[in-house]
Amino acid sequence: MSKPKIYISKAIPEEALAYLEQHCECRMWDGQGAASRQGLLAELHNVEGLLTTGGPINRELLDHAPKLRAVSSISVGYNHFDLEAMKARRVIGTNTPHVLDETVADLVLSLMLSAARRIPELDAFVKQGRWQRGKGLTDEVFFGMDVHHQTLGIIGMGRIGEAIAKRAVDGFGMSLLYHNRSRKPETEERFGARYCGLDELLRESDFVVMMTPLTPETERMIRLEHFEMMKPTAFFINASRGKTVDEPALIQALQTGLIRGAGLDVFDPEPPSPDNPLLHMSNVVTLPHIGSATAKTRLDMAMLAARNLVAALTGGHPPNVVPELRELLE
Repeated sequence: MSKPKIYISKAIPEEALAYLEQHCECRMWDGQGAASRQGLLAELHNVEGLLTTGGPINRELLDHAPKLRAVSSISVGYNHFDLEAMKARRVIGTNTPHVLDETVADLVLSLMLSAARRIPELDAFVKQGRWQRGKGLTDEVFFGMDVHHQTLGIIGMGRIGEAIAKRAVDGFGMSLLYHNRSRKPETEERFGARYCGLDELLRESDFVVMMTPLTPETERMIRLEHFEMMKPTAFFINASRGKTVDEPALIQALQTGLIRGAGLDVFDPEPPSPDNPLLHMSNVVTLPHIGSATAKTRLDMAMLAARNLVAALTGGHPPNVVPELRELLE
C-alpha cells in the first residue's frame, strides 16, 4: 500500500520528520520561515495531509487541495481553521494542546515579574551607564510593585490557567480570582480561587491575565470600558491572542494612567508596526509571541502534530481532533 502524501509548510525537528517519513511520503518547504501562501497553495494538488504552523485553512486552500483529508496544526489555537469549510469538505483538523501548558505558564509569570519589577526598563538603565553613585538618584527611582500576596485575576481558566494558578498561589501566595465560561469547583478547592464576573475580577485584581482562546465571542473581549474598571496600579498581561483585546484601547489605558503597566506576548497584528506606541512605553514588556518557545516544548508539539497527522491518514484515531470537527470521525 502506498504511503499518503503530505506537505510540511515549515521546517520541523529531525525527530518529527523522521517519524513522518516512516509513515508518509513527505515534501517540506526548504526556505526560511514558513512557506508563502502562494508557495503553499502550489504544493497541495495531490496532498492528503498538511502539517502547518498557521495560516488560514479556508475555502481557497481547500479548493487547491482536492485530495486533502487532514490538517495538523503545531499550535493550541485553531482560529485559523475555517471550521465550516473543513466540515463541508470532510477535512479533519487537529491541534497540539496540553504539551505547552507549563512552558506558557512560566512565561506568564515572567511577564508579571518583569512588568511589576520593571526588569527590562532597569536592565536598560544599567547597560546605558545611567546607574551612577552620587548623581542625585534615590532608591525610589528603582521602585516597582510586589507580586507576592497580590490578587491575580485569570480570564480563561483552562489547563494553562491552572498551571499559572499553581505558580501564583503556591509560589507567591497570591489570592486568585477567575472568570470562565463555567465554574471549576476542583480549581476553586485546590487554589482557594473565587469564581466571579468579569467586571468584579477587573475591579479587584492587581494583575489581570488574559488566557482565553480566540473565538467570535472573545474577539475584542477587553475594551476601554474594561480598562476603566481596573485599578490604576494594576498590570494587564496577555499571552492568549492579540485580537482578544482592543489594542487601541489598551494603548489609551496605558497612556492615560488607567493602568500601571502591561506584559504582552501577543499583538494585533503580528508583528506589530515599528511605530506602535506599545513598543515605546517603558511600562510595557513586549515579547515576540514566544509562549511555547523552548526547544523541548517545540519538539513535543511537533511530535504530537506528527502523530495526529499519521493517525488521521492511516486509519487510526487522532488524539487531538478539534472539538468542532470530531463528528467527522463518526
